[in-house]
Amino acid sequence: MNALVSKIGLLLVLILALTGWHCLESPNFPDEPFIQFISLSKDTMRQGIFQEDSLTVRFSFQDGDGDIGRASQQDSNNIFFIDERTGTLDNTFGIPKIPEEGAANGVEGEVRVLLFSTCCIYNDGSDPCLPNPSTPFDTLRYRIYIVDQANHKSNEIVTNSIILRCNH
Repeated sequence: MNALVSKIGLLLVLILALTGWHCLESPNFPDEPFIQFISLSKDTMRQGIFQEDSLTVRFSFQDGDGDIGRASQQDSNNIFFIDERTGTLDNTFGIPKIPEEGAANGVEGEVRVLLFSTCCIYNDGSDPCLPNPSTPFDTLRYRIYIVDQANHKSNEIVTNSIILRCNH
């Protein structure tokens, strides 16, 4: 009986060892980062330029060569937010360096960015960031991409629509 228990125990250890070994295989990601939009923490913000409101943007990433983060605090930012209303770069942020773990250099994970409110844009040329009775709301979406240390640019993703309350 003890021999049977030993063989079952050895088989269980062997299965666990093989399962653990399987988990350590290198991910098969391309060297160019790949990102995918996950969510916004909310869909409405008050307009403003002094951090009157904020939301969190979540997206996932994969990078085959594992050089997704900044090497130091002095390096340039590597997350870029483009305001789709104007086509201009609106915000940049930095992903910190991700340490190498294990034998594989490929990494994947999730990024959460705290994004502060911006101003409404009015069709009549009114001063942005001031209440405008003719335009109570504006709609905003951001196009986002990242760049790794080897200067590989990721695909671009677009957030869901964000409603800016212009009269608050």
